[in-house]
Amino acid sequence: QVQLVESGGGLVQAGDSLRLSCAASGRTSSLYVMGWFRQTPGKEREFVAAISRNGGDTVYRESVKGRFTISRDNAKNTVYLQMNSLDSEDTAVYFCAARSGIVVSASTTDYDSWGQGTQVTVSS
Repeated sequence: QVQLVESGGGLVQAGDSLRLSCAASGRTSSLYVMGWFRQTPGKEREFVAAISRNGGDTVYRESVKGRFTISRDNAKNTVYLQMNSLDSEDTAVYFCAARSGIVVSASTTDYDSWGQGTQVTVSS
């Protein structure tokens, strides 16, 4: 199994940018499809973006298309989420997740390993 640690969250103003990082350890991250999810109090965890093992395929939540970019550096065992033009609707705890296999999935139940999350707060 792989261990995941997120970083890069914080408090920003609407329109600002943030880059989240997810460092993987325990097993080579290139063996996993990686995803970012987010959750606000009282709501289900929701899909944000995912990336294939070699980085060639990406999938995004409709509301973040054109603003967020997921990428990975397998040599560093790290996945990134570049978030631009942030607004208050993006406020949430962001989680990194990993899944075995090759399908780039948007379903939380397909992911085997999860990080502890990093808080992103966007003030309007």
